[in-house]
Amino acid sequence: MRRDIFQAIADPTRRAIIALIATQAMTPNAIAEHFDMSRQAVSKHLGILAECEMVRQEPQGREIYYTLQIDKMKEIDRWLSRYRQLWEARFDELDKVLLTMKKRKK
Repeated sequence: MRRDIFQAIADPTRRAIIALIATQAMTPNAIAEHFDMSRQAVSKHLGILAECEMVRQEPQGREIYYTLQIDKMKEIDRWLSRYRQLWEARFDELDKVLLTMKKRKK
């Protein structure tokens, strides 16, 4: 069963892992050093991220490095873009209301 990409970002620990590996590949041990949990718990989160195709495993010698699949972030951005347009329209309306209120005070 392939997990949904939104399951990957639903958990704060997985979001923190994504942020950690966004700029450089890291081993599970290096990632685990940033959390107050066992390496096994971090590995479970990495497994979910891998199932969601958010990370790629790259073996280098005896180590496995995890890298972020940045293209998967585009899927999230596309979903959010609909709501971004709605937010921007509402902020524009709020700006108009605030300008009207400011003019009335003068």
